[in-house]
Amino acid sequence: MLRGLYTAAAGMVAQQRRHDTVTNNISNLNTPGYKQVTSVGRSFPEMLLHLTGIEGDKPARIGAVNTGVFAEESLSIHIQGDAYATGRMSDFAIQANLQVPGLQFDSSGKAIDDDGNVVFQPQAFFTVQDRDGGIRYTRNGSFLVNDEGYLVTNDGSFVLGTDNNPIQFPPGVSLDRLSLTGDLRFVDADGADAGVQLLITVIENPNRLVQEGYGKFRLNDEEADLARAAEAGDRIEVRQGYLERSNVDAAQAMVDLMSALRAYESNQKVIQFYDQSLGKAVNEVGKV
Repeated sequence: MLRGLYTAAAGMVAQQRRHDTVTNNISNLNTPGYKQVTSVGRSFPEMLLHLTGIEGDKPARIGAVNTGVFAEESLSIHIQGDAYATGRMSDFAIQANLQVPGLQFDSSGKAIDDDGNVVFQPQAFFTVQDRDGGIRYTRNGSFLVNDEGYLVTNDGSFVLGTDNNPIQFPPGVSLDRLSLTGDLRFVDADGADAGVQLLITVIENPNRLVQEGYGKFRLNDEEADLARAAEAGDRIEVRQGYLERSNVDAAQAMVDLMSALRAYESNQKVIQFYDQSLGKAVNEVGKV
C-alpha cells in the first residue's frame, strides 16, 4: 500500500530539483556565455511481479513495475548563443561552429554516428586559471586588466595565452588601445605586437564538462585528453567588443517551470491522500 507514497515522495524531490534548475536558468538569462542546464531524471530499478500460490506450478511472471523516479544529474546544453555588441574593447565573444567529418549536428548540438552512438558537437572556450592553479573553461568573455597588468575574468581568474601562462600586458597598457587580430594576437593602434596571444581551447565532448560557478567549467583529470588548443582549421572567430548571450530559451523555461510545479502539486496530493487514509485507519484502530 505504501509503494505509492514512496513513489509520490520521490516524484516531489525530482520535480523540486527540476524547478531549481529552471529557476537558475531564468536567473541567468542575462549572464554572458551562460549555458542552459537541464535536469535529467530516470526511474528506480524495476521490480518483477510474480503470481504465487498456484499449486503444482511455478510462480507466473506478471511483469515489471517502476518504483519511483529521481533526478539523476544536470546537464548543460552547449549550443552557440547570439553575440551582441557592447562597445567595450575588454569584451570578447567566441563564434564557432565546429564540425566532425561524416556527422550532421542538430540544433541541440547532437548527432548519431554510423554505430548509433550519440556524438556531441565540439565547442570552443576561453581558457582561464583560478587562484589555486586549476584550469577552467568559460564562454563569458567579459574581461578586465588588473593593477598588475594581468587579463582576468570578473572573479579574478587569469586568462591564459597560447604559452599556457596568464596573459600580462606591459605597465600602463589598456585594452581600449589594443585590438585582437584574426590569429588572436593583441596589437596596438600602430600594429605593434603586444607579445601575447589568446588561447582558445576546444573540448571534443562538452557533455563531459563539470559546471562550476561564475560560468566556468572543468574537466576531470581522467578526461583531460578531451581538451586541445584550437587550430587554424577550426575557423573559430573571437569578436572584440561583443559578448555572447546566454542560450536559455525564456519561453520554454517558463513552460518547464509551470510543468514542474503542477507535477509537484500532483504528487503532493497523493501524499495528502495517504496521510488522511492512514490517519483514519489509526483512529479506527484506537476505537477498537
